[in-house]
Amino acid sequence: MKPLQDKVAIVTGASRGLGAAIVKRLAADGASVALTYASSPDRAQAVVREIEANGGRAIAIAADSADVAAVRAAVTQTATTYGRLDILVNNAGALVIKALDEVTVDDFDRMVAVNVRAFFIAAQEAARHMNTGGRIVNIGSINSDYVPFSGGALYVLTKSAVAGLTKALARDLGPRGITINNVQPGPTDTDMNPATGAFADQARSYIALERYASPAEIADFVAYLASPGSSFITGASLRIDGGYAA
Repeated sequence: MKPLQDKVAIVTGASRGLGAAIVKRLAADGASVALTYASSPDRAQAVVREIEANGGRAIAIAADSADVAAVRAAVTQTATTYGRLDILVNNAGALVIKALDEVTVDDFDRMVAVNVRAFFIAAQEAARHMNTGGRIVNIGSINSDYVPFSGGALYVLTKSAVAGLTKALARDLGPRGITINNVQPGPTDTDMNPATGAFADQARSYIALERYASPAEIADFVAYLASPGSSFITGASLRIDGGYAA
């Protein structure tokens, strides 16, 4: 038996990068999966085809995480399609790095909508479908603990909110046997923050292991938190940062 055999998972923002790595790993562990995407239908369908080619079950759902109704509908569609819901991974995110004077109200509203409100709405909706043993994993950031650069106030604000939300929801969901945890990756080689990008050398200088994480390394950790073996971990913010904040 695979560790997630007969489980159902939804991963938001999973057409590429970290989200794609997570949804593929959960499928490889036996889960039937759904992935949401906002603007990359071809990439999303490519992920679905890869999972199906490896013997898994997957669907892609168009859902902009800034749209409350779309987030709710995606969670409900997943539960309806597969007949249950066991795992939610809140991964979809937005990133704005700007000097304080350049940040706009639209930047603020979009970041809070995608990085905070969508996490709450998805967790709220998922909890309606989950039974004992349910798992919610939020993808936060090590930058909620450690910020060695300027221009990140808005991003850090939202990821710090995710850490606080995770603690609070652990109290709401604990009596129901549902766990919720916050994964805090350090620099990870994705489209959003490539290991060859403009800030990569500076970022590597802060990492004890002197390299970026691969998306697969983060996905391995998420898969553990989604598994039965993590049943006594909840409300935690857990670093996977190669010593970035050491």
